[in-house]
Amino acid sequence: MSTEVKVPTLGESVTEATIGEWLKQPGDPVALDEPIASLETDKVAVEVPSPVAGVMGQQVAAVGDTVNVGATIATIEAGDGKAAAPAAAAPAKAEAAAPAPAASAPAEEAGDGVTTLSPAVRRLVLEHGVDPTKIKGSGKDGRLTKEDVLAAANNAPAATPAPAPAAATAPAASAAPGRQEERVKMTRMRQTIAKRLKAAQDTAAMLTTFNDVDMSAVIATRDKYRDSFEKKHGVRLGFMSFFTKAVALAAHDIPAVNARIEGDEIVYHNYLDVSVAVSAPNGLVVPVVRNADAKSFADIEKAIADLGKRAKEGTLTMEDMIGGTFTISNGGVFGGLMSTPIINPPQSAVLGLHRIEDRPVVRNGEIVIRPMMYLAMSYDHRLIDGREAVTFLKTIKEAIEDPTRLLIDL
Repeated sequence: MSTEVKVPTLGESVTEATIGEWLKQPGDPVALDEPIASLETDKVAVEVPSPVAGVMGQQVAAVGDTVNVGATIATIEAGDGKAAAPAAAAPAKAEAAAPAPAASAPAEEAGDGVTTLSPAVRRLVLEHGVDPTKIKGSGKDGRLTKEDVLAAANNAPAATPAPAPAAATAPAASAAPGRQEERVKMTRMRQTIAKRLKAAQDTAAMLTTFNDVDMSAVIATRDKYRDSFEKKHGVRLGFMSFFTKAVALAAHDIPAVNARIEGDEIVYHNYLDVSVAVSAPNGLVVPVVRNADAKSFADIEKAIADLGKRAKEGTLTMEDMIGGTFTISNGGVFGGLMSTPIINPPQSAVLGLHRIEDRPVVRNGEIVIRPMMYLAMSYDHRLIDGREAVTFLKTIKEAIEDPTRLLIDL
């Protein structure tokens, strides 16, 4: 008796997805509600749970195939999966007399564990020659991510090659490394990111304005209250909560930055839902902190920490990604000094944060060293005038340089 596994409902207006990876292979035991496959949608990766306990049967679709909501992608057979082992081991006796291969690829040495690796992770394992069974995975359920493999490869000691017979060294010495190319199909999420970013440039009259901000006061405030804040709220006090609060303050005075164009109308919001750009294994994603203007510093930090953790694990849902009225992108965590961020449609503005570095500035007629950060705001000039953009960014600068303004709404 077999049970069909169908593509679940993926969210509002989402009708199809792509098979990202199979988490179970035919013959593997499967528990009730255990994920058997990962689907890539336009925004997030969604795991498909098994509707029953049993044995993984036929995989109807292959990795990379596009499947519609409600389509059958696999079957689950009755049983516990134990019968598959003897069948697989039967040829071993007959092959005993055959000479063993000179070397096995890392994927073969790892056995069944490698079958749960995504194509991108499996490719990195092969390229770097690392043993995936000896790497601790940071993804969901301990699965390996690309970052795990790269970290293991960078930390691995250089291997000393064993001496080879003289006759075998000649061909190797004459072989040139050559130049190679590799074609890898873009993931569904990466394709969507490319289309949306290009659409933003084609549709919006995009302009970027810059300013810089002295981070001394925020750094001093964070250092003073870091330990007590974490002890009370169970989360670290970061810079994002200060900037989110500053954006809420500035948007109150310049509501156009928190609005959108819809046809020939302007839609204003009396709430601030901040899309926070975070890095995920499959690319940049922008989950949303709802009602950020009404949240406390602690609530904002908790929300951002939770979204960042789930983005890394690949467990964000469609609901986490929907909406957003303004975006904050922090390229400073990667060392970026300055950038011109692209608007996240249908939003009309995005604030780009960058790395903090000591620079000489003039204060009271004297040259002093201060921790400075460049701010960049890209905006849709069809809706936001230059005066409004400059005023908005200046208000953020003033609030960060004097955080007391955030408390007295000034």
